[in-house]
Amino acid sequence: MRVLAIGDIVAEPGREFVYRNLNRIRDQYKIDFCIANGENAADSNGITYEIAKTLYERGVDVITMGNHTFANKGAERALEELPYIIRPLNLPPEMEGVGYLVTDLGNVKVGVINLLGRVNMNPADCPFRAAEKALSKMDADVIFVDIHAEATSERIAMGHFLDGKVSGVFGTHTHVQTADERILPGGTGFIADLGMTGVEDSVLGVKKDIILSFFQNPGKRYRFEKAEGEVFFHGCIFEVDITTGKTTGVERLRFSKI
Repeated sequence: MRVLAIGDIVAEPGREFVYRNLNRIRDQYKIDFCIANGENAADSNGITYEIAKTLYERGVDVITMGNHTFANKGAERALEELPYIIRPLNLPPEMEGVGYLVTDLGNVKVGVINLLGRVNMNPADCPFRAAEKALSKMDADVIFVDIHAEATSERIAMGHFLDGKVSGVFGTHTHVQTADERILPGGTGFIADLGMTGVEDSVLGVKKDIILSFFQNPGKRYRFEKAEGEVFFHGCIFEVDITTGKTTGVERLRFSKI
């Protein structure tokens, strides 16, 4: 089967690109299942019920989140009522939502786990222990993990930790696509960061002049306004043997037109 993972969808430009083009992307690349990180999909970070519902209706099968999970008040409703959106598993269990799910497609059960890194991030439980605990409970043929983390080293470490235990591990959060897509020795597909689906002529999706002022004038407060312009789609396709759960091919995607 072919699984598409989409890098952080950023604000209106990013989500509108996905709304308009995902079905064509799925058709062109013969995608069987799609996972997208939506923690920046709302204009003020986070996600809303309406955005999550529309992403699902336009072709995203599972939405993962990150450190901005609860940045928008609409996230609580989405996490409580929509079965296809998950938040980092290693957040406090009292928080709304769940950290993993399994989707039964009939011929194959696809599991997705969402984890939050701990290096230079908000406090969270150990993502490595959380992943192990989830795997002991999951009944799935194919499993993918979104490790939403600041440090590339932590994401790479998670890939090696889960090698042979899951079908694929991909990183999100830093919005810069890495050129390290590969299949690890145990058969797990890996990429350290999927990148960002948003305006490329920006600084991580925010207007350039604001970020330049932010770095040149430390101490001042700024409102980070989302950039406008040409959107680039970033993601990765994992070709998986459903009989073994191993990845047999990895293809990185980056384009502005489909």
